Amino acid sequence: MQDILVKDIANHLGTEVRLKGWVRNIRHSGKLLFIIFRDGSAEVQAVAFKPELGEEIFEGAKRLTLESSLIITGIPKEHQKKAGEYELAVTGIQIVQIADEYPISKKEHGPDFLLSNRHLWIRSPKQWAILRIRHTVYFAICEYLNDNNFFRFDSPILTPNACEGTTTLFELEYFDEGMAYLSQSGQLYLETGIMSLGRVYDFGPVFRAERSKTRKHLTEFWMMDAEAAYVEHEENMDIQEGLIRHVIRKVLATCDKELDILERDKELLKAADAPFKRMTHFEAIEYLRSQGSEIDHDSDLGATDEVLLTEGSAVPVFIEKWPKNIKAFYMRRAPEDENLVLGSDLIAPEGFGEIIGGSERETDYEALLARMKEEKMDLDAYQWFLDLRKYGSVPHSGFGIGLERLVTWMSGTHHIRETIPFPRMIYRIYP
Repeated sequence: MQDILVKDIANHLGTEVRLKGWVRNIRHSGKLLFIIFRDGSAEVQAVAFKPELGEEIFEGAKRLTLESSLIITGIPKEHQKKAGEYELAVTGIQIVQIADEYPISKKEHGPDFLLSNRHLWIRSPKQWAILRIRHTVYFAICEYLNDNNFFRFDSPILTPNACEGTTTLFELEYFDEGMAYLSQSGQLYLETGIMSLGRVYDFGPVFRAERSKTRKHLTEFWMMDAEAAYVEHEENMDIQEGLIRHVIRKVLATCDKELDILERDKELLKAADAPFKRMTHFEAIEYLRSQGSEIDHDSDLGATDEVLLTEGSAVPVFIEKWPKNIKAFYMRRAPEDENLVLGSDLIAPEGFGEIIGGSERETDYEALLARMKEEKMDLDAYQWFLDLRKYGSVPHSGFGIGLERLVTWMSGTHHIRETIPFPRMIYRIYP
């Protein structure tokens, strides 16, 4: 007898198979027992008939509770009432464990209860679907980068200095070497990699000690940072657009069932797979002011601004060429205006906000040094970064994607805390 996964059940019609998993739901009616059985790959309805299964096994199976674990044998058949679906005619049941009364029921539970029981909540259909979409998005990003000549280049999580200022860093004592910090981004280290490999990316956890409580913020999250030699501002945006459109196609192609469970509007995702819009920061501010906003031209964009800028747009919008005073020191100044940088943020439609930040990087040693002095940065700590502009400096660009924010958009999830297995927020580190 062959062990199979539920997702492959259609390939074994009429043949006795064995499956290993858990009880999603169970009900019995006279001589029939209906088990909604899941194994991580999918779910199937297993139907046990008392005269065929035998009284002892049948009565034992009636003891099964929600989330009990079991090994079940049966013959896959086409569902009698639902075309394209299948069920399992049960021939045997081996109980692995009868679960205690499961704390998460069909009744409404508050977010604090669910987060405190996150170790169990992730079993629910919607959380299962979100986490599978996360898996798909992660590998779609890697696939696109690998196919476009990027190499994985792992940056350190423990760093001696900051990438984007020190106000949101977690710090710790590092033996006799003084203070170390949990990484905010691998970008600066990635810039070293392009001088060796040409195009590089990393993908891992990063940390921001922001006291932010919005639905779009986490303390620990996963970031993909990419850098590419001989890539300038316009091409940098082209690469980002190609990547996001590849992710959209991959999610639509492989996560149909998951999107259905989440009641995600797939037509909106399909519509986003079209040429992205681009506008300068100046144009964005002018548009916002025309809509009644009092925002000024030296301001960053807030969440409501991002929503307004993408309102009515089916596709994401690049906001490019930002004022230098609200962007990072390493961004290259625009040749036509020294007060602007060749940076861009990509804003997702449907109110999901920023999903990518990127820029062309400054390549001139003296220009970068002057900016670091303006920022009163510790030049000794960053000498290795300055060295990159002394030994074979080339035009280069990069960008970063927050995995959870992208998953939030792909899955249509309201709160980012549901897009990572165990969310870390300013008031939560359990479980």
